[in-house]
Amino acid sequence: MVAETPEVPSFMGVPMKHLSLVTLTFQNSALILIMHYSRIMPMTSQHRYFTSTAVFLNEVIKLAICVWVALRDRRKIDGPTTMMSQSVRQLYTEVFRPDNWKLAIPACLYTLQNTLQYVAVSNLDAATFQVTYQLKILTTALFSVTMLHRGLSLRKWVSLVLLTIGVAIVQLPSPGSSTQSQSSGSTDASHQRRSAPYDGTHSDNSAELQMNRAVGLFAVAIACTISGLAGVYFEKVLKGSSATLWVRNIQLSFYSLFPAFFIGVVFVDGSEIMRRGFFDGYNGVVWTAIAFQAAGGIVVALCVNFADNIAKNFATSISILISCLASVYFFDFEVTINFMIGSGVVLLATWLYSKPESNAANDYIPLEKTEVETVFDNKEAILSEDEASNPAEVFKRQD
Repeated sequence: MVAETPEVPSFMGVPMKHLSLVTLTFQNSALILIMHYSRIMPMTSQHRYFTSTAVFLNEVIKLAICVWVALRDRRKIDGPTTMMSQSVRQLYTEVFRPDNWKLAIPACLYTLQNTLQYVAVSNLDAATFQVTYQLKILTTALFSVTMLHRGLSLRKWVSLVLLTIGVAIVQLPSPGSSTQSQSSGSTDASHQRRSAPYDGTHSDNSAELQMNRAVGLFAVAIACTISGLAGVYFEKVLKGSSATLWVRNIQLSFYSLFPAFFIGVVFVDGSEIMRRGFFDGYNGVVWTAIAFQAAGGIVVALCVNFADNIAKNFATSISILISCLASVYFFDFEVTINFMIGSGVVLLATWLYSKPESNAANDYIPLEKTEVETVFDNKEAILSEDEASNPAEVFKRQD
């Protein structure tokens, strides 16, 4: 008797594994480039858009996508004879189970992380942001050791040290390059495109409003720390949970709405939004950035289902290279010798860290967001920006 070969999932003849990896590579690259351009492009109105409103709309779109997919899955389980109202009530019960409040903490952390990503891309070029944001691998590993008492192999510790060294090399000024004003954090002549402050409440017409490298690096460092903490906390709370991937993301997106709206939209920018309007400064580029960030979760979900962690990290590495090349072409980014060496070390460290141990069953898969992944004992779900795009759940993006 001949054993049947399992059918390989495909879309229009293309294996879903390959399709999801290509899509993830494109999404990782395009998201940061579009977000960066949305903050430095010539203004279509008197002011730039409020990043707080962009973060809030991102969560609204993600919540709508999660609810739609979860309800569709619920209908498949219930069958066509079941009334829609009954399926909705069943989904409501699954989402608002007694312990759902525990997800409010990572939801708040992820909202802050998304806000800091806008601060970072407003003050750093896309290539530098992509490379530096890989520090989330380091913070996730450290939190997993301290909070989950995980052990890392010697090779992984070496890769983390290499990762830190590579990011540090990227930040060093290149020998012979023009001196940059580190006190003010302003960029050199090739990068003096004006960027709106992260709060979006000031005019871009004054000359001093240039990209502040120090602010950008600080925002990336804090975002990476939050990414690691939120991802590991998310895993610790939900390990062994029976909730589906989409239900968990409904909970996260739902609780993310509150800090995004009340802290960002109302408290931080409330007075200016009342004066200028919620959608002031919005255009096609801004909406594209929001849509790419929201759609990133679906892409990561496809990779979770059809590809493995090593392939996903490979796609992330390729997206870094694409971002560098695109930054040179679109933003006149100057590739220095230090950037090339540092980026190479970062890519090597990422590859070493994701390489499986000889005992694959005990291998630790890093939690990354654009790109944090949560590993459950029952392998029920692995969750992942900013990818970046960002970490413990599928819809939090910016690698």
